[in-house]
Amino acid sequence: MVAPIQIATAVLVRDGLVLLAHRHPMRQAYTDRWGFVGGHVEPGELPHQAVSRECLEELGVHIHDPLPIPMTVSDPTLDMHGFLVTRWAGEPVNNAPEEHDDLCWFRPNDLADLKLAHPESLSSVLSAVRAATD
Repeated sequence: MVAPIQIATAVLVRDGLVLLAHRHPMRQAYTDRWGFVGGHVEPGELPHQAVSRECLEELGVHIHDPLPIPMTVSDPTLDMHGFLVTRWAGEPVNNAPEEHDDLCWFRPNDLADLKLAHPESLSSVLSAVRAATD
């Protein structure tokens, strides 16, 4: 059996809004869906290091104190590591247009109406966002 692919993803929250990236239609997996910024955990890298690297590469921001949160996915080939991020340096911009064709801030209540890459993770993400913004 092949080991699942380690993925680290960031749920950035600012002023009660959540940042999502729209996956480019040319992507191989989860095309034309909204998801959180992140990517593969490289060999020798820990998930929190990967999420920091991915946020810098994809958004141009240096994140601070990523807090692990549960991230449920139905794909058995993935091992998803979610992180809630409420502090960072810099303003998020789309530095990876080949991966994402849009970035947008959403109210948490609007996420259920989106075509998400991993809708099964929505309840745990919303719980973490509510806890952070209360």
